[in-house]
Amino acid sequence: MQDTIFQQYIRAKSIFKGDRDILRPSYIPDILPHREAQINQMASILVSALEGQRPSNVLLFGKTGTGKTACTKYIGKEIERAVSNLNKVTFIYMNCEVVDTQYGVLQNIGNKFIENFDERIPFTGWSTERVYNILREKMDEEKRVIVIALDEVDKLVSKSGDDVLYHLCRINDDLKNAKVSVIGISNDLRFMEFLDPRVKSSLAEEKMVFPPYNADQLKDILEQRSKLAFDEGILENSVIPLCAALAAQEHGDARRALDLLRVAAEIADRNHVPVVTESDVIKAKNKIELDCVTEAIRTLPVQSKLVLMGVLLNDQRGDGKLTTGDLYETYKELCQCTSMAILTQRRITDLISELDMLGIIHARVKSFGRGGRTKEIEPSVPVEEARQILEEDEILSQLKNYKLRYQTTLM
Repeated sequence: MQDTIFQQYIRAKSIFKGDRDILRPSYIPDILPHREAQINQMASILVSALEGQRPSNVLLFGKTGTGKTACTKYIGKEIERAVSNLNKVTFIYMNCEVVDTQYGVLQNIGNKFIENFDERIPFTGWSTERVYNILREKMDEEKRVIVIALDEVDKLVSKSGDDVLYHLCRINDDLKNAKVSVIGISNDLRFMEFLDPRVKSSLAEEKMVFPPYNADQLKDILEQRSKLAFDEGILENSVIPLCAALAAQEHGDARRALDLLRVAAEIADRNHVPVVTESDVIKAKNKIELDCVTEAIRTLPVQSKLVLMGVLLNDQRGDGKLTTGDLYETYKELCQCTSMAILTQRRITDLISELDMLGIIHARVKSFGRGGRTKEIEPSVPVEEARQILEEDEILSQLKNYKLRYQTTLM
């Protein structure tokens, strides 16, 4: 076979024993450490589905990486294992960050019950009422219990309202043979405030809160996965405790801990180093943080990118604290250079608040008494890297090596 640029890497022995996806949050192991109580509670609620009865709707709360999705998928696998001809149960899992419209959710669920491809509900084009009627008709073709798990349900509600939840919670009134139960999964404890009272009472028949993992629990999770992913002696003794400690600082996020370990191992693997060390974990931490910032900046609207570019250019010039008024003058200058429409100062103040909320800039309100109030603005991301990302944009690429003309006011 002809040698390619990849050959040197293919021949190199990997430090991963098998599939590196074992270290991804999407992998569901046979045992979920420190979530036995939650799994047992979910099993006690959903066991009625195996008896042909409709289980209560369940709402799962907890911060990111506390095991909500893993436990739900684990229970789904267990339901499928327990199902027989006598107790027909269908488990459907859906991520509402991907499918985030009422039409999309009903279409995806409906198509699970339509085997003939030509009869499937199209991606778009039908009325929601028609999709709902087909869904109800197909569900009710035989006697069964359907458990629908909606992950990131708060994203669905914030974008499309709670109509689809109302339909799914009330669909049992329109069914004769089938019974439907809903599991809602959310990171946001406050999203219930935006629900219709009827949806709230139907959806939250049972509530479960998933507490964050502590450092010792994260250590157990990482040790379990590392035995599957690596041979003995590949990890320095301090690697797993360090990954666990760093993730425990951020609300006990198991996803974060797994990502740190996986990326640290990938860094060592690329450098052809036989052992993963603490320094690899620190490099992984910096890489993950930069990747998050990169993605956040890359997906900003153009006007927000111009505002951010104004902050970065002023910071590079070293003018000290930047006020809202000074930033607006800089923004207008950049708009003229790029032939972009100039927004009002009020709208730019809103964009500054949005960037602050994303953690890309830091905007501190400063009061001058009778002189009014303004914001002191400074970047909270690496300036040079952020500017390079912004210059990838077709419109902002015109600002490469640009020097500001506008002089800010020293405070």
